[in-house]
Amino acid sequence: MEMSLADCWGSSPASPIGFEGYEKRLEITFSDAPVFVDPSGRGLRALSREQIDSFLDLARCTIVSQLSNRQFDSYVLSESSLFVYSHKVVLKTCGTTKLLLSIPRVLELAAELSLPVLSVKYSRGTFIFPSAQPSPHRSFSEEVSVLNGFFGGLKSGGNAYVTGDSFRPRKMWHVYYATEEPEQPMVTLEMCMTGLDTKKAAVFFKNSADGGCSSAKEMTKASGISGIIPEMEICDFDFDPCGYSMNGICGPAASTIHVTPEEGFSYASYEVIKVNPGSVVYSDLIKRVLACFCPSDFSVAVTIFGGRGFAQTWATGAEVGSYMCDDLVEQVLPGGGLLVYQSFTAVTPGAVSPRSTLDVWNNEGMETTAKGEEMCIDWEVEKKVVKKDVVV
Repeated sequence: MEMSLADCWGSSPASPIGFEGYEKRLEITFSDAPVFVDPSGRGLRALSREQIDSFLDLARCTIVSQLSNRQFDSYVLSESSLFVYSHKVVLKTCGTTKLLLSIPRVLELAAELSLPVLSVKYSRGTFIFPSAQPSPHRSFSEEVSVLNGFFGGLKSGGNAYVTGDSFRPRKMWHVYYATEEPEQPMVTLEMCMTGLDTKKAAVFFKNSADGGCSSAKEMTKASGISGIIPEMEICDFDFDPCGYSMNGICGPAASTIHVTPEEGFSYASYEVIKVNPGSVVYSDLIKRVLACFCPSDFSVAVTIFGGRGFAQTWATGAEVGSYMCDDLVEQVLPGGGLLVYQSFTAVTPGAVSPRSTLDVWNNEGMETTAKGEEMCIDWEVEKKVVKKDVVV
């Protein structure tokens, strides 16, 4: 059964203007259970489909396809993706989903498996339609309050960051992080793209006269997505009349792409986690992703655990032709983590989807809550601005 994007909104309030592409992303990592409790070491992978559905229902999304290997299980959702490792769950949802409402059930299920929380990371960009978001996602301050209620007691305490250039509020990156102890080495890349090239976006419309494809597999091939990391086994899904999602798996590494191609609010995201940073050239990967969508604007957030030596080229700024780097910021995270955030604007945009004219900003260009209250987040860890307005 195929779903339209309207169907995916479910009972949550939807924007009357368009679909919210920017995802909310929650990653919770757990410590080992006692050996006698989990001798096989399956951890969260022992959860049944019914148990997984129980927390997805709370977030207002459902599973539409699944792909697994020996290391983890991946699920394409009606809104974005879910990855379940033995000791880590990554839930990413778009639209007007209520992702944070899934936390109590996830923690309850983990407790039943004797898995204590090691760390949590929540991240997202700046919503295109923030006024359409339901509680508890009406503002970042509201989200932080909820997260602190569950994870503020971890050793590091709750740490919230709004990263980016305040003069470009639509390109701000929001991160919450708390940890009990330093994490194992890992690199995560989150990429958000807006203003997609109209011809590139047309690929993700089913049976359109201007280049659309009739199936997800055709979209994957015609867009070039299959060539981003060719070793990835891909599970893809197309929506009716338009839209696309995919998960890719290869060993412990996972990638995911989600596309909202409609003019006025076109958006695509790319993410890869647990990839070997020594086997993939960072800038080349970004260029391959950009070639699939040719956005007018994009941002890249790389989260690193394990130090710069482990991350290699991923710990530096990307060099991308035809784009101007608006901002490059390094943010130290508790437990030795590092966030490197960049935003870019096309020097010669070409043909792009027109921007929405919806006014959802106050005079200072800040996100607002449903009641118009300004967002205000304290900086709790050193922030290092590396460079700005550099053509790369």
